[in-house]
Amino acid sequence: MELELATTDQGFLLDMKRWDKQVAECLASIEGIELTAAHWEILDFIRHFYQQYQYLPNARVFSKAIKHELGAEKANSRYLLKLFPEGPLKYACKIAGLPKPPSCL
Repeated sequence: MELELATTDQGFLLDMKRWDKQVAECLASIEGIELTAAHWEILDFIRHFYQQYQYLPNARVFSKAIKHELGAEKANSRYLLKLFPEGPLKYACKIAGLPKPPSCL
């Protein structure tokens, strides 16, 4: 799937309004991730969090918010690392079309 996407040097979308499910699939593909329903649940969660609070959490707050919304088993770091092996918060935000979290390198 080839799309013309304007991104930062680390692959984050420059224009969040350009994001849709096809863009997410493309960004995930670049990272070697095939999106499943479990991925979409986390992507939808982080997009909703950002829209509601207008900021991106650090990893601890991200996990705590997932636990509150989706349950402890989905906030577990092993579960999140299976979905996003290179870093759950950073890559969930990237694929969800959100800015890079300030707490991520």
